[in-house]
Amino acid sequence: MYQLIYSSRPFGYDQPTLDGILLDARRCNTRDDITGALVCRHDVFIQMLEGPRENVSNTFDRIREDDRHVEVKLRYFGENEDRTFAKWAMLHDPARSWLWSRAEIDQDALNKANVADYKRLFRILSENVNAAGETGE
Repeated sequence: MYQLIYSSRPFGYDQPTLDGILLDARRCNTRDDITGALVCRHDVFIQMLEGPRENVSNTFDRIREDDRHVEVKLRYFGENEDRTFAKWAMLHDPARSWLWSRAEIDQDALNKANVADYKRLFRILSENVNAAGETGE
């Protein structure tokens, strides 16, 4: 099992664009045995993908080619024993679990963060979702 975390900036962020990204992600991820979560707001996307190595890598390649994402940067890619979002083809978190303020993002927080910071973001999100008893799409 592999996990990949990346960040990007949305291009043309609005509700229809976000809905399209989520619809595409859930359809493709279900087909490709990938789970994960997308933390998003108008100035940043941070996403975790989980699944078989080749499928995760291919999905990331598609994302890098997707013109709805700019400044796509790989933050982590490695093995993991278990899925963090096993019930979710793609969980959408509208930055409820956000670690950095908009001002911090403007001051380069994404590049100053380390792998542990990114993993902590998704661990907090997973714990919040599990505590709320939410189930995946």
